Amino acid sequence: MKRKILLPVPTYGFDPTEAAIPWKILTSGGFDVHIATPGGKQARADEIMLTGEGLGLFKPLLMARRDAISAYAEMEGSSAFRKPISYAGINPDDYDGIFLPGGHHKGVREYLESEILQRIIPVFFKAEKPVGAVCHAPVLLSRSINPESGKTVLYGYRTTALLKSQERLAYHLTRRRMGDYYLTYPGTTVEDEVRKVLRSQRDFRKGPLPLFRDKPGGLFGGFVVRDRNYVSGRWPGDIYSLTRAFGGLFSTTV
Repeated sequence: MKRKILLPVPTYGFDPTEAAIPWKILTSGGFDVHIATPGGKQARADEIMLTGEGLGLFKPLLMARRDAISAYAEMEGSSAFRKPISYAGINPDDYDGIFLPGGHHKGVREYLESEILQRIIPVFFKAEKPVGAVCHAPVLLSRSINPESGKTVLYGYRTTALLKSQERLAYHLTRRRMGDYYLTYPGTTVEDEVRKVLRSQRDFRKGPLPLFRDKPGGLFGGFVVRDRNYVSGRWPGDIYSLTRAFGGLFSTTV
């Protein structure tokens, strides 16, 4: 019987690499991946990440790679993507794990701020089911409160997330052409918000300098933090390693 994975995304603006690469790896590995959107309507990734429009000289550095764009095209044609379930229709007991992609477009705010997802996520942690999160997704976890302890689900866990240095660098490289496009919440950063809710500042792991994107069988591996049933990564450059680590959780949680 296939393991069922929940992959929620916002209606618009999620990062195509962080959703499509996990979708492709997991479905190819025999997992049954279910996509959920706020209203049950088909979603769309951040177009700028797919086309590079407006990124100027930094287009090769910042937009999605060819393998991610190809995986996204495959995902778009799947029935799970074309007919997603709604957040309100999610029963966490139906799923064996949850994978949470990120994205910096301001459209992801409805996902990060979803009260429904914030109620669902603690169920996965309480049941010790595998949870994967990358980039901005740890912000959603930081806002998801364990009703028994009154603390965020990240309290007591080690984690990583999009680094403040990464977020600010992307902003400064593009602000003349794109304004605050790279600042999902202009008044703060992902790292700042996540750090605020941790039991110890030592629980936030920055990892090595994120210079290279990982890929299957490549020389450079991505950075992943694993703590019990939870694995996290920083950016699309960690996604292959993160997805493999997430899939590996199931061999130890059966």
